[in-house]
Order: sequence, then C-alpha cells, then structure tokens
Amino acid sequence: MTDKVDIVTFGCRLNAYESEVIRARAAEDGLSNAIVFNTCAVTGEAVRQARQAIRKARRERPDAKLIVTGCAAQIDPAAFAAMAEVDLVLGNAEKSEAGAYAATAPEGRVRVNDIMSVRETAGHLIDGLKDRARAYVEVQNGCDHRCTFCIIPFGRGNSRSAAAGEVVEQVRKLTAQGYLEVVLTGVDITSWGSDLPGQPTLGQLVARILKLVPELPRLRLSSIDAAEIDPDLMRCLAESPRLMPYLHLSLQAGDDMILKRMKRRHSRADALKLIADVRAVRPDVAFGADFIAGFPTETEAMFDNTLRLVEEGGLSFLHVFPFSPRPGTPAARMPQLQRPVIKDRAARLRAAGQVALLRHLERQVGRTITGLVERDGVARAEDFTEIAYVGEAAVGSIVPMRITGHDGARVLGTVAVLEAAE
Repeated sequence: MTDKVDIVTFGCRLNAYESEVIRARAAEDGLSNAIVFNTCAVTGEAVRQARQAIRKARRERPDAKLIVTGCAAQIDPAAFAAMAEVDLVLGNAEKSEAGAYAATAPEGRVRVNDIMSVRETAGHLIDGLKDRARAYVEVQNGCDHRCTFCIIPFGRGNSRSAAAGEVVEQVRKLTAQGYLEVVLTGVDITSWGSDLPGQPTLGQLVARILKLVPELPRLRLSSIDAAEIDPDLMRCLAESPRLMPYLHLSLQAGDDMILKRMKRRHSRADALKLIADVRAVRPDVAFGADFIAGFPTETEAMFDNTLRLVEEGGLSFLHVFPFSPRPGTPAARMPQLQRPVIKDRAARLRAAGQVALLRHLERQVGRTITGLVERDGVARAEDFTEIAYVGEAAVGSIVPMRITGHDGARVLGTVAVLEAAE
C-alpha cells in the first residue's frame, strides 16, 4: 500500500497544463494510492496507448485506484467504464472541480456531463503551468469550429475565454516569480475573446499584456489558426520585439480541395499570404506548421500541393500526422486511403520537413542570438530554434549565444561574452 498519486498525461501541452491542476485538486481532496490518466483523443493510437497504460498500471499496482479523465474519457466514457481495471471516469469539466477526487464523492463511477453545456473557463485553469524555464497560461479552451477530421470539440466543448484582467494578473504574478518567458496556450487561442463582452481579439489581449507587464521580456503564442490573425496581433508582431518571432500554424494541408473537405477556413493562397504579410512586418519570424498526410480522397497531385507548400512558405518546423479516422467525424465516413499510402506520404512530408529544418539551421550559423536556457546545455532561441550550447548559464536565464554550427536537429553554440557598451 502506498500514498503515492501519479498523473499519466497523454497528448497536448494543454493536457500537461491541466495535469498540474489535477495534481493540486487531488492533493486538496486527500486522494492517495491512485493513478490518474489524463487521456488524449486526437488519434486512435492515442486512445490505444491510454488503454494499454491502464492495463499495465493495474498489473503493477493492483491496490491503486485508477481514474481516467481527459478527452478520450469525455468522448467515450462507456468504453473506459467497461474496463475492469478502471475505478472512476471523470469528464473534462469534472476533472478540475473541487471534490472530484474525494473518497466520499457520491455521484457514482462515471461522472461525465455534457461538455457543450460548459460556458466558462474557470479561473483556476489559468494558474500557470511552470517548468524550470518558462510558464504557460491557459487563456482559452474548447473550439467552435467543426473540421471534419477532428474529434476534439466533442472532448473540449465550445470555445470559452478567460477574462483579460485575470490573464494579465496571472502573467504579472509569474513574471514576479522570476519567469522571463510566458506562453499563452489553449485549444484555439485565436478565437480568444469571441465569447466575452465586446468580443475583444487575441491581438488586443497580447497588446494589453505587453503594455501592463513591461517587465516580461518574452511573450510567446502556442499554435494558432491560419485563418485568424487579427490586425492588433499583426501590429504587435511588427512593433514589439518582446512578442516572440515564431508562429506555429494549424495548416493541415496545402491543397484547396482537401482543405475544403477538411472544412478548414483558409485556402492555400490565404496561408501563403498570411506568411508573407507577417514576414513583411517581422523579417526574423520563423514558422512551424501542423499537417495531416493521407486525408481521405487525397490524390498524389493534391499531396504534391502540400509538399510544395513547405518550401513555398519557407516553413522551418513541421508536425506531421498520418491521417487517423476518428469514429463520429465526417472524415471517417469519407473514402479512405490505404494505410501504406498514408504512411508513405507522412514519411515524405517529414523528409521535406527535415530539408526545411536544415535550411533554417544553416541560416543561423555565424550569428549571435539570445537563448532562454531550458536546462543545462540546452536553450531556445526567440524563433524557437533549439540551441545546444557550451558554457555557463543559469536555467531560466536569457543569454547571448554565438552559433558555430548545427547537428541537423538543432544549432550548436557557445555562451557569448559581450563587451560592455562604453
């Protein structure tokens, strides 16, 4: 018998963030000898891995209480409740509620409500996930869009925003604690404010943070929708070097017919124009992008349009996902490609991403850039390039580094000693 409580996290940064909220709630509720699985539903593989981990945990800790929550539990609670190993299933709204992990909770073995009925982002969700180098603030949750491949709105609910004043205050607290970089995160952060009075924009929130927390050196955005960069956000990119020059775009494809069948809200030309517009005001910007390879009905010519977008857009960092049909989504009912074709296209897209990354890394050689030290020997440049460095630098500090080369995955550098200005 042990009092230990473990949190096993699958999927996105937001889940990692919320696992810290779960850890705090479980401690407040007096939970002991338990394992909480915070699941992901973005792919069938993610669900399979969660189920496998649950079975393994029961074999290794037969006396522990096994609790399953997260997106997969929200979407299909019955499947997890049917597992003999599982003691409790909690929905995404319930997992952070006070009392959710109390032994006296009377609501039964499955506590999953209609996520679409949730209308507010609770204040405790923006308490800030901190690692040693940076902090994350959840400003938004859920999504109002219904892309045909995506199950996540059914796990997260509709878009809801944290109030601007709460976000600014949290950023101020984290900065006072010594954090030099704060990342704004959420499921669809460019939709922030659409449910608030006056419908403020993400750009207005960013401008407010930059103005009201002038002591924060670095503000970074997590993944954003290519259809939604508002004028205020563009202005912040142009005028504030404290807003980091890295945008990770949710592109998904580079062919107009596939984008239409995905029910995305941008075209190929829209994506390229957005990239060009940002570069025009912020030449040092780097772009990352998410892509799905092997979407239903995708022909070789359509896939080639996506491949070419990587070079035409000058992308540097790619996240490539082989298409995985999620039951209940429109894309799962479309004519599917053969798995070997999907795997081959994913491999080719990753190869194109490697070529793009090499091109990006080579451009850094010979420069002196500032890096936020994530751990000993590893830092992150303003444009998100990873730096493997030699020299003395404290974790969490921002240090100039002279870039001497690269190893194909990151740049290599030394801590630079800059001469004091006369």
